[in-house]
Amino acid sequence: YKNSKLAGTERLRPAGVMQQKGPLEMARSPQTRVSEYRKPIGGPGRRWCLLLLLVFLLNACGKDSDRPVETTRAGDPGRGRQIYAANCVACHNPDPSRDGSLGPAIKGSSQELLEARILRAAYPPGYTPKRNTNVMPAQPYLKSAIPDLAAFLR
Repeated sequence: YKNSKLAGTERLRPAGVMQQKGPLEMARSPQTRVSEYRKPIGGPGRRWCLLLLLVFLLNACGKDSDRPVETTRAGDPGRGRQIYAANCVACHNPDPSRDGSLGPAIKGSSQELLEARILRAAYPPGYTPKRNTNVMPAQPYLKSAIPDLAAFLR
């Protein structure tokens, strides 16, 4: 606007539209209240989120983690294939009948062996391992998936 007719004049706004103050102008203005430019963090929504988080964490620490796996339901081989692909192929071969980079072939493994290896990182009594290593960690979060894995590996 330097060399135009509007030099030195304010820009025109439609009627009813007020100019909004930025945070610096609001901070400099003595009549500006803090609540106009800064809303407090928290409130009832935050309390509910914290309560739900606490309930979730308490439920995650269940007392039944040492109970044996319930085998009342039949395993689903399709779900077992998905679980195997998501959790096992990093060490075992994508084809469970072949040896993997770290883990042996596990095609035909019994459910008893799967429970012992997955839940406790141990072998069942009297079992002779294919490889004598302790590389595989316990994975108790897969407890409910053992019937599905067993159905897939049959």
